[in-house]
Amino acid sequence: EITSLLSLCGGQFSGEQEIRVNSPFWILNIPSEEMARGLMKRTVCAKSIFELWGHGRSAGELYASLKNYPMDKMLPYLQSDSTYKVHIHTFNKTLTQAQKIKKIDALEFLPFKGKVNLKNPEHIFWILEDYGMNPNNVPEEPLHLYFGRWIADGQRELIESYSVKKRHFIGNTSMDACLSFIMANHGRVKPSDVVYDPFVGTGGLLISSAHFGAYVCGTDIDYNTIHGLGKASRKNQKWRGPDENIRANLRQYGLEKYYLDALVADSSRPIWRKGILFDAIITDPPYGIREAPRRVGSPKETVKSVERSTDNHNFVSSNYHLSDIFFDLLKFAAEHLVMGGRLVYWLPIYRPEYTEEIIPRHPCLKLISNCEQMLSSHTSRRLITMEKVKEFKDQDENSYLLDGQYTPYRGHNSFREKYFSGVTKRIAKEEKDNQK
Repeated sequence: EITSLLSLCGGQFSGEQEIRVNSPFWILNIPSEEMARGLMKRTVCAKSIFELWGHGRSAGELYASLKNYPMDKMLPYLQSDSTYKVHIHTFNKTLTQAQKIKKIDALEFLPFKGKVNLKNPEHIFWILEDYGMNPNNVPEEPLHLYFGRWIADGQRELIESYSVKKRHFIGNTSMDACLSFIMANHGRVKPSDVVYDPFVGTGGLLISSAHFGAYVCGTDIDYNTIHGLGKASRKNQKWRGPDENIRANLRQYGLEKYYLDALVADSSRPIWRKGILFDAIITDPPYGIREAPRRVGSPKETVKSVERSTDNHNFVSSNYHLSDIFFDLLKFAAEHLVMGGRLVYWLPIYRPEYTEEIIPRHPCLKLISNCEQMLSSHTSRRLITMEKVKEFKDQDENSYLLDGQYTPYRGHNSFREKYFSGVTKRIAKEEKDNQK
């Protein structure tokens, strides 16, 4: 998310950045404070950003680092007519108030000339201490110490204010608010973009993009979901109300002006005119766990597959293999994204068989990032971000299917069976353990 937002703000993530996987603190080299503030106006992963004045593995190293920090960079924030306060944040350890005061007093060598104001200071400084990630083995002394000037906080309050629990219209697979905003940030969604979700469902992914000022639209094969009909997904509610639909969700957050429309359509069959249409495609295809992957079938197919909506809307559905879903999605993105536009989607995987080679590819799309979210001990889903780097031509339409490296993912058409086989084994093991 940070990498995508830096590129959106005009910066670049250097390969030399110090990224410690087992630490909640990152040291980034950002060209300007303006860029840092722009990044924090979007991120839901990062809590706060600071101008780093000193860093060390011990208190002595921290103080030596602070003494070497250029005085001309400090002085604008230490003037006699300014106010300030110092905070202490410890990760994985709790300090007493007396311990905190002692650590603050140890910074008396810094030339603070202003007055302390705990309620409304002009400048806020933080001491950050990292005691590792293991709550069962907390060291006496911190592994790393940092001192810096606070610049801005991230947007973590969006997770609560856009919570699915408070949303007007939800479904079985409505995307968590935090993940929705992360996906919009991976897609580098910006004001006046046009963002599309081909598996729109109840529109959870449209909301986060609309929040950032993009115009949003989507399609879904489920007539009832698009029109807000049929059985409700909420507990203690049997049927959906008269105004439970995607538009009502955007209206709830004051974002209705960004809603273009949602159509009942089959993502496997083209309904759009040829050419560039979208700045970003952000979606969560069905994996067959809570919602079955479906596409429109031929009337000659078995009568048992006919489904009927509450409005007597009939269609014949047939199985839509996972591999076909993702290959169709990549082909659509390659054809309809603007150059530099991004495709962001979730890819379910069976962990014992996972290798990066099974990620579907397309000659017009470059893989930008691949992030894992665990679903169970043996399954997870990967948040895949791809960027269009080459203009789509007719010969590119199916060329990626001819290369042998793209065929391994076809084995994941059985993801549903593999997912539930693990659940069945776990239940059987629990029952066996209970009998002992």
